[in-house]
Amino acid sequence: MASGSKVWSLFGLAATVGATIAARKGITAAWKLSTGKKPPSNPEHPDVSMGEAVAWAVASGVAVGLARMLATRKAADYYRRSTGHLPANLEDVEV
Repeated sequence: MASGSKVWSLFGLAATVGATIAARKGITAAWKLSTGKKPPSNPEHPDVSMGEAVAWAVASGVAVGLARMLATRKAADYYRRSTGHLPANLEDVEV
């Protein structure tokens, strides 16, 4: 079981990192397309307007959060199809 746990940890990590990178690239492109400028590189900086900082934080947070959740679900589904069971940390969830 420990070996399966390590495989799941690495598989889940890879899926999450890949999804995060893709989501950031996607939301950056969408921001440029919709606003005509680059997203704020540091929304906490006082020279960035509050509206722009909040909009970027919400948009990027939602995009990255959804991408990570979808990637983890796909990875768990693949893991289940490959091993016949879910990873240990997902087996006890009530649906």
